[in-house]
Amino acid sequence: MQVMLLLYGDEAAWAAKTPEEVAASIEPYFAYTKMLREGGYLVSGDELAPGATAKTVRLKGGVSVLDGPYADTKEQLGGYYVLKVADMDEAVRLAKLCPQANDGIVEIRPVILHDGM
Repeated sequence: MQVMLLLYGDEAAWAAKTPEEVAASIEPYFAYTKMLREGGYLVSGDELAPGATAKTVRLKGGVSVLDGPYADTKEQLGGYYVLKVADMDEAVRLAKLCPQANDGIVEIRPVILHDGM
């Protein structure tokens, strides 16, 4: 099965870091990604640009395009991993190892694969 780990964190706290703090903060993610890759779990994954760069499209009630993410929350979606795992228990075990679990939120969602897409 495939799952997506959605990594949520506080963008303002990240933006307030010095370049040295950013470099130190990224290292655990590189190590985590390497572990996932070497374990055969990693399908894909990337950091996302800040929420202020997002566009949100909504068609209900007429077309609207909003700047920024739709949700107004403290934590913003900052990155993701798509993993191939045996089951949800394995996904939870791997999510607990994600550095984001220490400072933010890691949401796990099963991926529904459709033929022809």
